[in-house]
Amino acid sequence: MSDIIKLLPDSLANQIAAGEVVQRPASVVKELLENSVDAGATEISLIVKEAGKTLIQVTDNGKGMSPNDARMSFERHATSKISRTEDLFNILTKGFRGEALASIAAVAQVEMTTKASDQELGLQLIVEGSQFKSAEPIASLQGTTIKVKNLFFNVPARRNFLKSHAVEMRHISEEFQRVALAHPDIEFHLYHNEVNNYKLTSGKLSKRIVDLFGKNYREQLISCKEETDYFTVTGYIGRPESAKKTRGEQYLFVNQRFIKSPYLHHAILKAYSGLIAEGHHPFYVLYLTIDPKHIDINVHPTKTEIKFDDEKVIYSIMLAAIKQALGQHNIMPSLDFEHGSAPTVNFERFLEENERDEPKTVTRASSFNADTNFRSSTENWQELFEGFGKKPSPSDTQEASLRSFSKGFAWDEDSSQPTEDRSEQSEPQVRTFGSSINSGVEIGDQAEKKNFIQLESGFIATPLKSGLMLVHCKYAQQRILFEKYLKKMESGKGSCQQLLFPESITTNPADAELITEMTPELNAMGFRFEILNSNELVLSGVPPELENANERETFEGLIEQYKYSSGDLDVPMIEKIAQAIAIRSTAKFQKKMNGEEMQAIVDQLFACKNPNFSPQGKPTFKVLATDKITELFG
Repeated sequence: MSDIIKLLPDSLANQIAAGEVVQRPASVVKELLENSVDAGATEISLIVKEAGKTLIQVTDNGKGMSPNDARMSFERHATSKISRTEDLFNILTKGFRGEALASIAAVAQVEMTTKASDQELGLQLIVEGSQFKSAEPIASLQGTTIKVKNLFFNVPARRNFLKSHAVEMRHISEEFQRVALAHPDIEFHLYHNEVNNYKLTSGKLSKRIVDLFGKNYREQLISCKEETDYFTVTGYIGRPESAKKTRGEQYLFVNQRFIKSPYLHHAILKAYSGLIAEGHHPFYVLYLTIDPKHIDINVHPTKTEIKFDDEKVIYSIMLAAIKQALGQHNIMPSLDFEHGSAPTVNFERFLEENERDEPKTVTRASSFNADTNFRSSTENWQELFEGFGKKPSPSDTQEASLRSFSKGFAWDEDSSQPTEDRSEQSEPQVRTFGSSINSGVEIGDQAEKKNFIQLESGFIATPLKSGLMLVHCKYAQQRILFEKYLKKMESGKGSCQQLLFPESITTNPADAELITEMTPELNAMGFRFEILNSNELVLSGVPPELENANERETFEGLIEQYKYSSGDLDVPMIEKIAQAIAIRSTAKFQKKMNGEEMQAIVDQLFACKNPNFSPQGKPTFKVLATDKITELFG
């Protein structure tokens, strides 16, 4: 039998190694920026063309390299920070040249110009596909410039897997932001297609955050600092009200290296427990400074995942640090030692605010003992409400039972007794079931106003031959708008209502790239806007359906909702956008409707292609069958 095992050629081995390190243009940006940081640069410029597919250029004013180091940096297994095994557990730098350059040069055309401070001339190296093409002396300033051209030019299959310019540029912006946040003392510039997206001057961390994410973050930042013998935590966290559904604005650094740690993220979320809605994520930029011997950073090729020798201690201190920061800024209830002999939790301010916002309680007739007469119906109503994703309180159950029982009566909120049926009057306090409830009315019939009733909890109740139907107003409206917006985008003929006073909206370069990618679909929906630069756009028109909405909040919420749903790769873009705007348009749907409006909601819902579920898959209506209603009365 002949031998079949053989050594791979260096060029092929480098390409295989590049597959772990160089996944997309953003991977190249990360490695080159980190190299410039380790070179001691105080000013770094990143120039990108066509989202990095054509050119990625990083220029720094660091200490540069000698001619011999410049050549060695493109060799496999060449490094400047490891000479023995113990060095693997004492790494404080990110990697000075070497290591990744060999992988990058294997799949691109690379040109390096470098000059050290003690040299008269610099050196220019050109490498293509791991092959040295030229090495010539050249006049240059101190520092290093690396140009990466035509990424994956010799691996067309890899190049075909790259996404659109907007998507790839979004990833580049994310990597740029991470490095810029890790080093606020360094000046950074980012140019894309000769447009200056970022111009970040050196300064405090708070200034760097505002420069990156916008002026709106200035009022959201809460300082966080905790020092222990084991490690130190510093940075900023966001106020609970600024939490978003989307991830991406959570930055955790260990020894100035960005990492991803679901374990520590859980500790931060736990500190916010009870302050933010479920499924939301707070903003934070936190730095952990720890002795390198307590961590292992070589568990992932990109070094974004690390291991701690004692994760439980890190978790506990992180949790305590975040809670302390929230408490010091009056976000969490404080202990009041002034009232009484023992310390008590001071909820007075929160109770006062809640009492002002509480709706008035409707007094029911004293002849009805809801607790006695309707206790047996609780389980049936709970089952019905849970179908909409909401478990009712006992008061919800009793009120629903009373309303279904009070046929022919209207309840006056100013009285404790039932009054005669006043459905012909226009007082908003009246809630009436018409006497035709026993005859049944099918959907689509010309029903009178008394065949519909709007419950305060956001439901429309209407009788059917088979029982009683409850329609979830918000979910129904979402389904109606979703199919309406989807039809608009498919036809490309969405109407637009011009704003009398155009709205100026502040954004960041990453979102500006995303909006640019979505422009055709947003225009088809009815939005009209102009992107002035990477940090600002002007909204001049909106769909007519948003007549009474806050245009700025709706547009910003649309982008945020789209990013939240963008992880579903099986859903086309137009469906994601239609879903996002439908959900955001009804985010605060609490409209009180008359009979004709309720009839229109029901008719439009059942005219949809899929009336049963909202765009997020939640049921829009439930039917309580007649036999179930009979069981309520034993």
